[in-house]
Amino acid sequence: MNVQELIREAGKTPLPPIVLFCPYKSPKAREATFEPYLAEQAIEKVVAAAVDPSVRDLAYSTFYADETAPAEIVLESQTLPFLAERRVVLVRNAELYNFESQAGVLIHYLENASDRTLLLLLASQIDRRTKFFKLCEKNGLVVECPMLNDSAVASWVRVRAEERGKKIEPAATSEMVRRSGLHLSDVNNALNVVISFVGDEPVIREQDVVKACADVAEEEVWTLTDAIGACDPSVALSSLRRLIDMGKHPDELVGAINWIMKNAYQVAAVKKGARAVSPFIQRKVAPIAAKLGVKKLRDALMLVTDTHFMMRSTGVDANLALELLVVKLAAPRQSPAAHATVD
Repeated sequence: MNVQELIREAGKTPLPPIVLFCPYKSPKAREATFEPYLAEQAIEKVVAAAVDPSVRDLAYSTFYADETAPAEIVLESQTLPFLAERRVVLVRNAELYNFESQAGVLIHYLENASDRTLLLLLASQIDRRTKFFKLCEKNGLVVECPMLNDSAVASWVRVRAEERGKKIEPAATSEMVRRSGLHLSDVNNALNVVISFVGDEPVIREQDVVKACADVAEEEVWTLTDAIGACDPSVALSSLRRLIDMGKHPDELVGAINWIMKNAYQVAAVKKGARAVSPFIQRKVAPIAAKLGVKKLRDALMLVTDTHFMMRSTGVDANLALELLVVKLAAPRQSPAAHATVD
């Protein structure tokens, strides 16, 4: 099944006890492609349909395959749901189970999964020859999550803009895709920035995209990136203040920081030798990826999200919140930034 089909159909028919979200490789392609944004959207839809919000804490659990023993995941999956028809267990980084030695007892569970549990497995890479994949395919549902092509991304942008009450001109859509690339997380970030930039204007034009997104990959943002990677809060703070002085909107700046952290996470998370982003971006964010690593980058992304939420939902000074965020991200490695709170 294609992930977009699952997004449309989520909640309409019961799912089997195992659902694997994985990349797709067309017969003509050299490599498989994977769009995590769509996978996450599908997971949100599935969980919302399967779990009543009032019992979410009791019936829904999330694990990371590289942090949790398979036996613990199996135990959770075999536990009968409380006050719910079905327990939902989500396992991220399930590409680890391509190696049977890492899957352990989970392989036995996949052979006879509980019908009272919905086990969601999210794998950014998959080997279809493995026992893990074959059991998911035999006893569950494989949901392929390919990257979209240019025209599909452009269509996705138009729909997302319409959902937010904006009409986007074709030239503006093309310019946004050209600047952002085909990764939907980057495209969505650019769309958020542009919508914030145009304010109450009902139409997004090409010049709006050019003005709003002009600095995401320009020198001052890279100065900020370099300073975070070099653990230099002073330089990072100075760079941020220069961007503020240029008139950059706080939403645009937090979006740029989020973009930096996401690219660093991609570089840190991929297997050695694999290409997560363009070589230029990989070189720029490599120090951050090395400084923080996968786990702390997840925490850093959460910190960015929390800061953005606070900027939008409280009376906190947005520039001060950004300054505190940058200082925490640029702090030396021994100073934990995870889940810090901006006051």
